[in-house]
Amino acid sequence: MHKPCAIVPVYNHEAAVPAVVEALLQAGLPCVLVDDGSSPACAAVLERLAEQQQVSLVKLPFNQGKGAALMTGLREAARLGFSHALQVDADGQHDLHDVAIFLEASRNHPEALICGYPQYDESVPKVRLYARYLTHVWVWINSLSLQIRDSMCGFRLYPLPPVLALIDSAKLGKRMDFDSEILVRLAWRNQSMRWLPVKVHYPQDGLSHFRLFHDNVLISNMHTRMFFGMLVRLPSILWRRWRT
Repeated sequence: MHKPCAIVPVYNHEAAVPAVVEALLQAGLPCVLVDDGSSPACAAVLERLAEQQQVSLVKLPFNQGKGAALMTGLREAARLGFSHALQVDADGQHDLHDVAIFLEASRNHPEALICGYPQYDESVPKVRLYARYLTHVWVWINSLSLQIRDSMCGFRLYPLPPVLALIDSAKLGKRMDFDSEILVRLAWRNQSMRWLPVKVHYPQDGLSHFRLFHDNVLISNMHTRMFFGMLVRLPSILWRRWRT
């Protein structure tokens, strides 16, 4: 069975999220919106969107972070009977014309995690662009592999069974550390991954909740924790890869 939906974690993106939902619905994807403790104004927009067919809304009582919202959305997608879930940011960064390509790749390889790696235009903040390369190196070290082309791109299509098995058995980061950590942990389990380019644009009036200092500290702590986790698991990781 291949029954995909989209998961959109939302925290005060009331200006951008209606267009994101419209594009996803036009692409044939039902949407699971996760209100991550948004303001009353954003919550009202999400309530109106959820009145549409094929749009579901889950509300968190307070802001818990992108990772927590995504894990809530993944569980809700499985509860609703979906087999796969496309993670999409609510701020309009991603070119949703790429949805059809991701869906086709997932239909052809339903067991695989279909990941986007970004193709930036000139709107990308240079500080964030250069900082990604440090994360790339840490991810390659911690995963013992070069297969993860970009662990921070929030545009990926998850097969739900292996992902839910992971999040139900491991304590993952609940904020901006989630995107990288889940890929490393899935790589430890030999999860099949396929990579597709995705266009990324940073609107000048876009709202970003990335906290330059706090989130970089959080991500650095995650990489350190994952490094020691990799060392503990090193024999089993190598054994799994040798067997395949």
